[in-house]
Amino acid sequence: MLRSYLQKKSHCSKVLAVVVAIMALASTALAQQDEKVQILLLGDSTTEGSIPRLMRPQGPHLEKVLEQLLAAEEGLPACHVINSSLSGEYIRRLLDSGRYDRDAATLPGINYIFIRYGLNDHARLENFSEEFPRDFRELISRLRKDHPQALLIPMTVIPFSNKEVSIEINDIVRQVAEKEQLDICDIYPRYAAALKDGANMLNYRRYPLNNVPHKYHNLVKPFVHGPSVLVMANELDVILGHLPGWYSDRHPNLAGYNLIADETAKYMAPLLRRNPTE
Repeated sequence: MLRSYLQKKSHCSKVLAVVVAIMALASTALAQQDEKVQILLLGDSTTEGSIPRLMRPQGPHLEKVLEQLLAAEEGLPACHVINSSLSGEYIRRLLDSGRYDRDAATLPGINYIFIRYGLNDHARLENFSEEFPRDFRELISRLRKDHPQALLIPMTVIPFSNKEVSIEINDIVRQVAEKEQLDICDIYPRYAAALKDGANMLNYRRYPLNNVPHKYHNLVKPFVHGPSVLVMANELDVILGHLPGWYSDRHPNLAGYNLIADETAKYMAPLLRRNPTE
């Protein structure tokens, strides 16, 4: 009985030692995380990248690429990027659905917040020119209250809609930034310039399987996800590019998100050199 007791005691001691070791490792990981500059991304599907994540779950995706690009620059502190974006989201939905309170308001130690909305706002709001700037400024007010130490950085949208709509959205973003005395990260010009080298080089292809002629179904089988054919870039363009609407989805592919990450990193590097936790 004594031997059994001692064996049990020894086993408990070993378990306790393992638990303590795990807690110590977790504590160290948290401490290391706390030492990194924390960057938060808020936006819609053009920030989240749900379809590229579905097609290439191993990534790397926007937040990881941004971390890697900043890490590649000499003299910059380590950064951790949190992508808290959602497809279909616009500012009013972010605030009214409770997602802001759940996923953004209480995040600890955030130093920089990039804000990129406008595309879904334009499609959803009845009076875009009045409601969007009001919603944008309300979000800025909430972020300032919940993250007083963070630098807020509005971003322009990418060339997703036609040029006139893009100009309308981005003009309001600039106006709000000016009124709130914030600098903006303007990714639109470089993205638009890149499209001159190939109008569809930065967007994936999402096409209804039912609209693909049956003779090509074996060909597209590896690209089928649910009811859609999903292709990251131009692999099938020479065969199916003639189909009406083949290029209609303008969401970024991995190349598009890499461009966004690179332009964001170029904006961030001088800030981090001046004051990492400004």
